[in-house]
Amino acid sequence: MESTIVDGAWKGRLGRGLAPRELQFVLSVAQGLTAKEIARAFDIAPGTVVKRLACAMYKLGVHRQGAMIAEAMRRQIISPLCLLLAGLIAMHAATDSEMSRRDRRPSERRFAEMRLVRRAEALELTV
Repeated sequence: MESTIVDGAWKGRLGRGLAPRELQFVLSVAQGLTAKEIARAFDIAPGTVVKRLACAMYKLGVHRQGAMIAEAMRRQIISPLCLLLAGLIAMHAATDSEMSRRDRRPSERRFAEMRLVRRAEALELTV
């Protein structure tokens, strides 16, 4: 059975190339925390966080933290927990597409009324 770490809105999977502490820090970075904030949360030195993140970036073969998150997601090491919610919303929108289109577009009758008003205003200005 695969072990997971849940941190905020992110879930990380152990046993896919990152050490547990590296995975925790990657999840924290995915939430938008800085190295100093992560260090405060884990009660460790900021240099330790920077070193662990550097090791994680090396293991993933990237040089920036944004690329680290993207690569970890691509390799399915981390994933947002809200993915299920986004899928449900997308499915609901696909089944109810006629209603959602109706809400976004004004009716053709409304467009025709607006054209008539504009023509009448244009005629008044020329007369």
